[in-house]
Amino acid sequence: MYGSIFYNCWAALLAFTIYFFIILSQSQAPAQILIGSFVTAAVAFFVTFAVRYLLAYVLYTPDQQLFEEVAEQNETDTETLNHDPYLDKEMPTTSNYSTVEYNDESPEEIAQVVRTMLSQDDTATNNS
Repeated sequence: MYGSIFYNCWAALLAFTIYFFIILSQSQAPAQILIGSFVTAAVAFFVTFAVRYLLAYVLYTPDQQLFEEVAEQNETDTETLNHDPYLDKEMPTTSNYSTVEYNDESPEEIAQVVRTMLSQDDTATNNS
C-alpha cells in the first residue's frame, strides 16, 4: 500500500480533533464529546486504509521489466503462429509486404484511378 500506518494515525488524530472542537462548541456533556471523538477517530483510522489502497492502485506504475516480458511473449507468439509445421518453413508476415506493386505505376495513373472511383461513388449516391 501507499504510505504507512502512521498516515492512518494522523488521520485518526485529525478527525478526533476536528470532531472534538466542533462538538465542544455545542455545549454537550464531556463524556458524549469524548465518546463521539473516539468513534470518529476509529472510523477515520479504518477509512484511511481504503484511501491508501485506492491511492496505491491509482499511482501504481509497472516495472519496465514487465513490459519487456510482454514484448518477448508477443514475439514468441508471432514466431509460433508464422511457422508452418507441414512445410517446415516460415510463412510470410504482413510486415514483409511493401508498396513495390505501386512503384511500377505512375502517380498520374493512380490519381486517375482514384478520380474514377470517386466519380463512380458520386453517381451511385446520386442515383439512390
